[in-house]
Amino acid sequence: MSYFNTAIRCVNETKDIFLNGFSNKKNIIFKGDIDLVTSVDKEIEEKVINIILSDHPNHDILAEESVQKEKKSSYRWIIDPLDGTTNFAHNVPHVALSIALERDDKLILGVVYNPMSGELFTAEKGKGAFLNEIRISVSNTPNLLNSLLATGFPYDCHQYAKLYTDELKKIMEKSQGIRRFGVASLDLCFVACGRFDGFWERKLSPWDVAASLLIIDEAGGLTTTFGGKNYALYDDTIIASNKLIHNEIISTLTS
Repeated sequence: MSYFNTAIRCVNETKDIFLNGFSNKKNIIFKGDIDLVTSVDKEIEEKVINIILSDHPNHDILAEESVQKEKKSSYRWIIDPLDGTTNFAHNVPHVALSIALERDDKLILGVVYNPMSGELFTAEKGKGAFLNEIRISVSNTPNLLNSLLATGFPYDCHQYAKLYTDELKKIMEKSQGIRRFGVASLDLCFVACGRFDGFWERKLSPWDVAASLLIIDEAGGLTTTFGGKNYALYDDTIIASNKLIHNEIISTLTS
């Protein structure tokens, strides 16, 4: 089975788990003061891993909620079973399943699916980016003043509230507006399809961004660190944009 078809199978076979879990009482476990996981996260992750390994048993897997034995494969799947767990726990219908595939440490496939809205973002390396099979591209907004951006706050926001709110204030003063939806994978996909012109955040994990990075790239966007270096999966900061406003975001955040 093709890698893309495997990812779509994961989407199709987890829909009911999402929808049933959203409607029913959830078993919630706190991993930190405000960082939580639900029984649905774990059920979806187990399902996705089983599907991937049934199709590609020799591939490696990096997943948020479990540790898999490394097989030294040139292929690695990166999975966030439920991005937006806090939204999900509070019955906010803005969540995502994020699945990426690397070959020799380079992203070749990205799929981000919101089961509540039915929106499916996909990309394969060199083949463009799509939303429900319609090709997408980043916006053409030429300046920060006319741009709508998104951001998020790391789980240590209680400890570093001043740093994060200072950055928020800087962008707020120079942009059209800011949104904070709590699902980084979808925020990045919204940059890819032109709904947002840019996005920034600190301390995201590989599974938060991997699939969306390829989708943004294939949609004509740009991702870097706050310092302007091309973004890599374990970097501590990320800026994503339509390219046109990228330098303005960097200069504003680092001023």
